[in-house]
Amino acid sequence: MSHRNSISRRAFLRRGALVGSALALPTIVPSSVFGASAPSEKIVMGAIGVGSMGQGDLNGFLHKDEVRVVAVCDVDANHARKAKQMVDGRYGNSDCVGYRDFREVIGRGDLDTVMHALPDHWHAIISVECARAGLDIHGQKPLARTIRGGRAICQAVDRYGRIWQTGSWQRSVAHFHRACELVINGRIGKVKHVEVGLPDGGRSGVFPVRPVPAGLDWNLWLGPAPWREYTGFDNGGGAHWNWRWVMDYSGGQLTDWAGHHIDIAHWGLGLDRTGPVEIEGRGEYPDEGTYDVPYAYRFTCKYADGLEMVVANAGQQPHGMGACWYGEHGWIHVNRGGLRASDPKILQEVIGPDEIHLYKSNDHLQNFLDCVKTRKETITPAEIAHRSISVGLLGEIAMLVGRKIRWNPETEQILDDPGAAALLGRAYRQPWML
Repeated sequence: MSHRNSISRRAFLRRGALVGSALALPTIVPSSVFGASAPSEKIVMGAIGVGSMGQGDLNGFLHKDEVRVVAVCDVDANHARKAKQMVDGRYGNSDCVGYRDFREVIGRGDLDTVMHALPDHWHAIISVECARAGLDIHGQKPLARTIRGGRAICQAVDRYGRIWQTGSWQRSVAHFHRACELVINGRIGKVKHVEVGLPDGGRSGVFPVRPVPAGLDWNLWLGPAPWREYTGFDNGGGAHWNWRWVMDYSGGQLTDWAGHHIDIAHWGLGLDRTGPVEIEGRGEYPDEGTYDVPYAYRFTCKYADGLEMVVANAGQQPHGMGACWYGEHGWIHVNRGGLRASDPKILQEVIGPDEIHLYKSNDHLQNFLDCVKTRKETITPAEIAHRSISVGLLGEIAMLVGRKIRWNPETEQILDDPGAAALLGRAYRQPWML
């Protein structure tokens, strides 16, 4: 089988998928379809953003036998070089190609999927472009930096019939799944109050302008965000982690973790595809320096049925990190350390065959790959990830404007408050657009 024939078949299948989700075809097909000229059974993948979290995701996919990583991409040449070494070392060759610009990866024509792990402000543009190119996507949380950016991803994934998995991997962990099944099946009665604890933030320092490190394309790193001189965001001069504490790129610990614990809170309540109707709260922000995200935050969300959810940094929550549901007959709390309840007997309850059984996954990356092959929805599709991070983003908006906002989760509009509504999206620095 020639490489050219493989690509032409791959392009044919992708064009079929672009007709719409109703006609979406799997990129990976049985060899019997093509007989002697069967395409590879491997899922061909490119990796965009391969520092820190991206290296972890890449390493996970490299250990999946059905995946073949052929391209890695990072605006930092040092990251791209290390990632290429990882890939070549795994396969025992030097075939992997390193790139600086994500558009070159997307334009290769021989990919089935991409994984990306990027600063939040890049998520919407790159995700939409990948979907438009007919690629299935594993994207890190949060889904997007803004609510409008998240909705654009959802629309693109739906329009082009793509499979999407968000890196909200807690859904694929047994004790989180168990907690949510207990809550949604009424083991603590009707839930009226929920507490979500996210990490405490840190205060800022003042960092001087310094030369851009060799190998880093700073202009491309900034992309659609406003221009600023390079500082590295810390005294060590490394830009690849502490961007999280700058609003142009992230919302700090609030948006970094909302896609985890708010996501779990929603899952246990059956609120995966909706949101609150009122949000109000208060954040504490640095008075000076580079960092401008809140180091302490607390906001209350009210839902249409009267449910109240309080989201705050862990230091302000009775149970600290995680999600805690309070019902008529007790409470259930879950975090990465385990599962607890007001009465240990609650945790021994059996979920019967006729009760609600939530989507089950024991391996988040494998769930994505399985869905690429079957074209079934993943455990954390774009729409669910969008609704989860929207709560965090609405809390951020309410704290920034300093007043209660009213939200229509059906139309995704802030009601009767143009100033707050203006924060649902952002202007992009030219020439970038969504």
